[in-house]
Amino acid sequence: MHIVITGGAGFLGSRLARQLLKRGQLTGSDGKQQTISRITLLDVVAAQGFDDARIEAVVGDIADAAVIERAITRDTQSIFHLAAIVSGQAEADFELGMKINFDATRLILERARALGTKPRVVFTSSVAVFGGDLPAQVPDNALLMPQSSYGAQKVMGELLVNDYSRKGFIDGRALRMPTISVRPGAPNKAASSFASGIIREPLNGQPSVCPVAPETRMWLMSPRKAIDNLIHGHEINGADLGLARFLSIDGLSVSVRQMVDALEQVAGADVVKLIEWKEDETIKRIVNSWPGSFEAKRAKALGFTADSDFAGIVKAHIEDEVKK
Repeated sequence: MHIVITGGAGFLGSRLARQLLKRGQLTGSDGKQQTISRITLLDVVAAQGFDDARIEAVVGDIADAAVIERAITRDTQSIFHLAAIVSGQAEADFELGMKINFDATRLILERARALGTKPRVVFTSSVAVFGGDLPAQVPDNALLMPQSSYGAQKVMGELLVNDYSRKGFIDGRALRMPTISVRPGAPNKAASSFASGIIREPLNGQPSVCPVAPETRMWLMSPRKAIDNLIHGHEINGADLGLARFLSIDGLSVSVRQMVDALEQVAGADVVKLIEWKEDETIKRIVNSWPGSFEAKRAKALGFTADSDFAGIVKAHIEDEVKK
């Protein structure tokens, strides 16, 4: 069985690949468990840290049809489409956001259609597809009203996945993932980058700036739980999604103040003193347009799960990243 992961050199793509290698099997297009023989990690840089003959690193622009044709072949049964231009960068560079978040998504789906092999496609969407006047807890049938270019591009991706599935070109599922916290590594241009930075940097003895108000509510998921849910999303029967091949994944709703309180609970008051509260109007506008809580009834019914508390997320980050 051949699997393609776009954004495969990123932290989430790399973690997903390692978990799949450990797992050894995944449901194939025939609905049966198949042995994983090859995983192609497609990204603009080469994936690092793998010593497994099943891993193939392909470097290239996912908006280049030739690169997509090289990576996605007739034996490709599963595609995890994780690659994206993050929210803040997509807002600042509209052309780049459209190229990677929309054009490349269509290229991937068109490649699958041309091959006629109907692969399973897991597309990572976002809570940024929502916005405007929303209730405190967003229901599954809420109107899509993105307030950022990134959110609009994710909506268009969802609709493509839905229609290509309806036509029988792919077996798709678009998962609206909560903000991932705590991400390892350096800060990026995502508007939500602070949701990791205010935990990650203080734990590393470095100062961090929180650009939003303490009462700002976030919809979060740990990297561990994100990987579990991506694989679970692949494994469920696509027919169980019904006419809507997209759904909001269950997450943890916490305020930024609660996040910092959990950090203090786990790591102590001296660590929290490294956080500076300094609001940024641009980041606030984007983040405050995102919902802070979801009913996620469909996701729960389909077996997706959420983290139980943020202190547990902080502890997991320490175990997985800080202690290394």
